[in-house]
Amino acid sequence: MVKSFAPFATTVALLVVAATATSVPDGSWPASTGTVQYSEAYIIKAGEVFDGKMQTFERSDVSCEGQTESGADTAVFKMEPGATLKNAIIGKNQMEGVHCDKHDCVIENVWWDDVCEDALSIKGGTASSVSKIIGGGARYADDKVIQHNGYGTVEIDGFYGEDISKLYRSCGTCGDRPKKVSVSNSYIVNPGNAIVTQGVCEDLPMVSGQRQRRAEDAGQRAVSAAVPVLGE
Repeated sequence: MVKSFAPFATTVALLVVAATATSVPDGSWPASTGTVQYSEAYIIKAGEVFDGKMQTFERSDVSCEGQTESGADTAVFKMEPGATLKNAIIGKNQMEGVHCDKHDCVIENVWWDDVCEDALSIKGGTASSVSKIIGGGARYADDKVIQHNGYGTVEIDGFYGEDISKLYRSCGTCGDRPKKVSVSNSYIVNPGNAIVTQGVCEDLPMVSGQRQRRAEDAGQRAVSAAVPVLGE
């Protein structure tokens, strides 16, 4: 039942393991408990915890147009600083998935069933901002899953990716915005590119010491520690 609301052959996998509380995904995908459609992006207020109870959330008025650039108005959720989105599946009828446009968001056990332009966009914030992606997963991303255009740190722990080009990408044209990313306990199957990339931008202080983890061999490759924090 749909509820409408106004407001390749060979498997290639990367397994990133670290000693934290989040367990490594096993490659399974959650079942949806129902479908909710919005005619505009739903705003999760600052400090609010939105529990989707494993329903599928999508737009009633937006369809995916591939890598066509759009914006927050084509997202399913817009999150204010300090907001939490948990236990939700993002359906295919949307373009920008989830927007955290002022940083400091928590995304917990959220699954993107069919990524369109981006799954999650993180913007704004300060050098001390931290946004966390805990558990969850994404599949069928022709480009990146997480786009980080803001300042601060993005922590990705216990994430599952399947048939994605990139897990994380920083902006390449947004000026001098110090940023860091850490990836731990994450399992990526059939990555088409690098797990972590940055845009081409000489003034972006992410380059020094950057080490990418990329799955290049068939089968599963275990990494004994987390992908290192990238940044200054």
